[in-house]
Order: sequence, then structure tokens, then C-alpha cells
Amino acid sequence: MAEQSYPSPGHNDRTVADDEHELLASRFSDDGVYGDPTDPQVVTPGTGLSVTVRADVAASLRGHGWYSGSTPVSVALSANISSQARIDWIVLRLDRSDWTVRVGVVGGTPGSGAPALTQQTGSTGVYEIPLAQARILGGASSVTVTRAEQYVGTRCRPCTSTTRNPTPRLGELAFEVDTGTTRLWTGSAWKLVFDDTGDIDISLLTPSWGIGVTPVIERRNGVVCLRLGSFQRKIGSLAGSSESRLPAQIPSAFQHRNRDQYALAYIEGVSIGRITIYSKASDKPGQVWLVQHPTIPVNDYVLTMSGPNWVVD
Repeated sequence: MAEQSYPSPGHNDRTVADDEHELLASRFSDDGVYGDPTDPQVVTPGTGLSVTVRADVAASLRGHGWYSGSTPVSVALSANISSQARIDWIVLRLDRSDWTVRVGVVGGTPGSGAPALTQQTGSTGVYEIPLAQARILGGASSVTVTRAEQYVGTRCRPCTSTTRNPTPRLGELAFEVDTGTTRLWTGSAWKLVFDDTGDIDISLLTPSWGIGVTPVIERRNGVVCLRLGSFQRKIGSLAGSSESRLPAQIPSAFQHRNRDQYALAYIEGVSIGRITIYSKASDKPGQVWLVQHPTIPVNDYVLTMSGPNWVVD
């Protein structure tokens, strides 16, 4: 068969068959209900051995739209004459024998858990997605329902850090082209999913200290990792009773919002020191200070502990 494209004047006079529509439209939208899990459940227990599908629910399945109607729909379930519980699936089903989407029931086997769903592709067969599970005890005259709606997702939207969608949907993703950051809307805030700044030199020139090993910082997926490196005392001995600012500065976007961080250091002469990394909320935001230590003579080194890390998003 030669190449074809549709709809086009040269293909069946612009007529698109049902299977062609499915092939074309099945990826226009994810399969599922329109909405999200904060909405009322689609399926609830009905009277006796039945479930009720609520009104005004819309969905998409393999490119075919579905609407539950303006009034609730009752769906009957078969009796369970076994002594063991049975789990049925309540599904949306595309039936290619007539190309309709309807609510259906996939009956389970008592004592065997939920049955498998059928998801056939091609021009024949059926394709099912879940709405709920209905559990029927042996000999019971009523059912319990566990919601299991599959929802249509939201796509990842390219933007900048200042032009995110002002009215995002729950679960929406945004990729910021200016920062290389991916964020997800939780319903109340954009939360960081991915970023990777690579190593950033945070050296700071100070007269009292030289840098032996360059201090670097990195943020990946909202977690800051710091390697402070090593510093050499250059001007005057540092008395054990004095604090001293070390030659490193944490950038604003890498500072913890309200908690100072702490690190240990090995000080030449077989001694231990303590370092404070000040938070954004402090009066020394982002500054790195040697706060507990012995007297440090000129030319002696402070070798810092590698690996302090904290969350910033």
C-alpha cells in the first residue's frame, strides 16, 4: 500500500474512518476522565447490587469523547454466590464493534483479586480504562466502592521563570528555558522537580585567608551540595576566642530559607573546628564563618569537611 495522509482530498474524499480517527486522535489527549482526584469520585455505591456513575462527567478514550449525561447512571452488578469476596472493575470501554464509549463492568473471580483490563489496539476489539473497583462479599446484597479513576494528564509547557501559566491545572509541568528548571503545580505552589546548576565557584577574596582548594556549590533537584575546600591563614594568627569569616559566599538562590547549616573542619596541628553557614533569614545570609577552633598560626590550613547539603525548594 502506498503512503497516505488524512484528512485530505486524495483520501476517501476527506472522509476519515473510525479506525483512522482513533489512530490520528488517540494521542491528542491522554486516556482518562477530565478533572483530578480532588473532584468527587465518579463511581459510588448504588442501591443493592449496583453502582452509580455521577452526572456531568466527561472523558476521552483513544481519541473518543464520552459524557456521562445530565443525570446519574445506575450500573447493575451480578450477585456473588461464592463464600469469598469478588472484585469487579468499573471501566470506560471503547467497543470497536460500534465505536462507542460506555461504562462497563469487568467481572472478577471470587477470591482472586481484581481481574485484568483489556486494552486491544487496531481496528477491532475493546479498550478499557479504570473508573473504580466494586467489592462484593459472598452472598452480599450491597457493594463497596474504591475509587480508581484514571485522569487525563497535563502536558509540560515551555516557559520562562517569569512567564509560568498564571492559572495552572493540578499536576501541570512547566519547563523554564532560562533556568533549565522543571516545576510541577501542586494546587498551591510550583514545586521543583528537576534542576542541575553544575559546579559554581563561590570563592570570596578576603585579606586574612587564602584558598587552597576552591569552594564550590551545586544545586540538583532542589538539594544543595557544598564542598568548601581548604583555606590557609595569611595575615596574623587567629586567636581561639575569635570568629573569622572564611573566603566563601553562598549565593542567595542556594541559601536555606531559615536554618543555619554546620560543618566540621580539620585544622593543621591535629585539631577540629566548627563552621557555620548562615541562612537567608540570618543577619549574615550566605556567609561562612569559622566559629570554634584553636589558635591558628599564619600559614596553617583549615581543611573543611566535604558534603554538607540542604534543601532549598
